Amino acid sequence: MAKSSTFILATEYYPPDGSTTATYVGAIARAIALDMKAVVLSGTPSSATPPAGGKGTPAVIEIANWKPAKHALAKRVIASSALAMRMFWAVYRRARRGDVVMSVTSPFTLPYAITLAARLRGAKTALLIYDLYPEALEVAGIAKRTSLIARTLRLANAWLFKSLSAIFVIGRDVTPLLLRYPRVSAEKIHFVPNWTLLPIGFRELDDDNRFRKSCSAQFVVGLCGNLGFTHAPGAVFEAARLLRNERHIHFVLSGWGIGWTELKALQASEKLENVTLLDPVPENELAEFLSMADAWVIPYRRNVAGVSIPSRLYNFLAVGRAVIVGTEANSEAGLAVMEEDIGWVVPPEDPARLGQAICEAAADRKATRERGRLAAVAALKYSEQASTLRYRDIVRRLREDEGAN
Repeated sequence: MAKSSTFILATEYYPPDGSTTATYVGAIARAIALDMKAVVLSGTPSSATPPAGGKGTPAVIEIANWKPAKHALAKRVIASSALAMRMFWAVYRRARRGDVVMSVTSPFTLPYAITLAARLRGAKTALLIYDLYPEALEVAGIAKRTSLIARTLRLANAWLFKSLSAIFVIGRDVTPLLLRYPRVSAEKIHFVPNWTLLPIGFRELDDDNRFRKSCSAQFVVGLCGNLGFTHAPGAVFEAARLLRNERHIHFVLSGWGIGWTELKALQASEKLENVTLLDPVPENELAEFLSMADAWVIPYRRNVAGVSIPSRLYNFLAVGRAVIVGTEANSEAGLAVMEEDIGWVVPPEDPARLGQAICEAAADRKATRERGRLAAVAALKYSEQASTLRYRDIVRRLREDEGAN
């Protein structure tokens, strides 16, 4: 039976979508397809491919998906629910006993539908957690812990987590949150970190770097990436305001999302001379862009441990840069920075402490550069090969273990 088993992955995002989620799940599907037949149910337009023709080539079946604008929350809930229903029927028609069916947590409705369909068909079930709800909604201030939506999601999660054969987490800080749910054992939780998406290697600081050239300061602090509800970019801007008289320090801020809109509004109002705003760069320029800063900041909101993924951290490590993280010490980003001695961990949403760390980094550029060298070494632990081998091993064990469900 194991030889005829199929791996089915249900995901909204899949290549050619350019998101990091699509990049990661695409690599996972291709890796598992080396061991067994693999089918991807994708909500991404133009992702469909013919049936798999050999090892490492999963078949991709496109599922119709309506994608309203991000600000249209009600429509997005309707659209995600519709996608979950279509995915449910797609899994129910294809899954068989002995198969392994895996979903991701985007949209948040998907795991419940996919797990139910797989269980009805007697298949093994796995979940890759990128966002944990309702915790993410609570951190963002969208829902209170005692709200109806939060209580409903926790009730649904209690069924979901105990029903799964395996749970993949990309941060060690997620496990304590999952273990709060009844009948969830640590044995079914597997920590598999994301990996660097850039070639790994320390890059020397270069004053001729075209992104750095625009800054006349000796020390450049960078902020970039998706600045969503779990991030606090305003704390970085306030730290820049506090350090506006430190002429040797300059801030280069870039990104997208709600936090980017906030930063543009703040700079339009304050017009800080030590701040430069840059639109996101193309993927082929990312390594050069990340190499221009002496250190990078990742500013989280309070209580994000287990809620927000630290994917951007790995690219900072890949180019060999020190990192200043505003977060709880027990978060995955905080743990990684402290364990590898590659930067500073300061309390979240604390501009004064963030500013102190930046001044410390700028005061000893040699030590900061050495932290960057250590970061490039640490990045070797976060390779695509290492992570995808871990996924393959766990899925293989699920397929072979008759008692997993």
